[in-house]
Amino acid sequence: MGDMKTFPKGIHVSHRKEATEALPIVRAALPKRVILPLQQSLGAPAEAVVNPGDVVAEGQKIADSTKFISVPLHAPIAGKIARIEKHPNATGVSVPSIVIEALEDPPAASSRPQRLSWRDLDSDQIRKAVREAGIVGLGGATFPAHVKLSPPSEKRIEAVIINGCECEPYLTIDHRLMLERPADLLAGAGAIAKAVSAPRLIVGIEDNKPDALQAVSAEAGRMGLKEIEIVPLKTKYPQGGEKMLIKAILGREVPSGGLPMDVGVVVHNVGTAVAVQEAVELGKPLIERVLTVTGSGVREPKNLLVRIGTSFAEVIGQCGGLTEDAAKVIMGGPMTGTAVSSLEIPVVKATSSILVLNRKDCAVFAEGSCIRCGRCIKACPVGLMPSTMAAFARIKNWDRVAEYHVTDCIECGCCTYVCPARIFLVQHFKIAKRELQLRKAVKP
Repeated sequence: MGDMKTFPKGIHVSHRKEATEALPIVRAALPKRVILPLQQSLGAPAEAVVNPGDVVAEGQKIADSTKFISVPLHAPIAGKIARIEKHPNATGVSVPSIVIEALEDPPAASSRPQRLSWRDLDSDQIRKAVREAGIVGLGGATFPAHVKLSPPSEKRIEAVIINGCECEPYLTIDHRLMLERPADLLAGAGAIAKAVSAPRLIVGIEDNKPDALQAVSAEAGRMGLKEIEIVPLKTKYPQGGEKMLIKAILGREVPSGGLPMDVGVVVHNVGTAVAVQEAVELGKPLIERVLTVTGSGVREPKNLLVRIGTSFAEVIGQCGGLTEDAAKVIMGGPMTGTAVSSLEIPVVKATSSILVLNRKDCAVFAEGSCIRCGRCIKACPVGLMPSTMAAFARIKNWDRVAEYHVTDCIECGCCTYVCPARIFLVQHFKIAKRELQLRKAVKP
């Protein structure tokens, strides 16, 4: 096991996946009301193509954009457009949103085409299906999937990597998808590789998921997909980061400020690959996603298939509700997630998890002074100097922070995790990046 593929630096974290890793994905109850922010991708927001009072079918397109880096939005439930208004998102910012209320006698779901095989479609048809389905990266980054499938002609893609690492603590949805839907995962992976004409298709899975490695390998054999490489990876955080994954599997380094396609690679998450299969073969838009509801502050942790737009309160209610000492709710995992201030915010395409922690697990510590131990530098998987960047950020010397390549920070949290002074390093870098964007020192 000593020569197992991995990347330099990084950290070993407590995984805390025991509560849900053996629990099958179950379908959540249909919500009576959904709230759908128009900004659900790392791109331009969509614009409503419906009006208050309109009756919509499940799966009907309700918002779209003419911009390339954007995705449409579809109705997760059949119902009536109640309002188009501003509503708080996960960060507490009020954003334009469409509110749909279910009807007792809803219209039939939008008709979907007869089931197709990805093998029978060409690359343009695959890209169009993915775009029309509104698919974004479901690992949390929410970059429009069709954009990754449309590299410039001068960027030849040699390999597609499907990211099955799921290195974020507590999360178990990718693990469950690999166990429960390996055929759909591999069909979506095949469609992705075909769309970019990649000769190599690789699935990377951390070695703490031997059952997933076995399930995906066995299914590839059953499907006769001899060209798929199933690669076990050393369990380490953040092994699932795109740049780390490419370094571990192919030994290639994405340049500073660059993208995986600059080194001939496209990376997609397991959940995204399953969504691609549904879009390409079933004509199904992205109206629901799997998420893990877990943590010391929720009574019955579960892996749920939830309609986009369902409130956090409703999802937690289907998991037995909050414990008496519940203190913090996080969208995403503990390393990269966002603490939310209300349970009325909706599940969005970016919601990989609802993590609820009790008072003991989310105790807040006061920041100390840097003791120059260098642990953050040893841990940083990108090779940055977090302590120096933070020192300049704390005195608001944004030019110096930029000189130390803060924009290359992937906000993985390794530095904060190992800091003995408990300095909120990632928060300082997020603020610095925002300041640099506002000053147009870097492109937004």
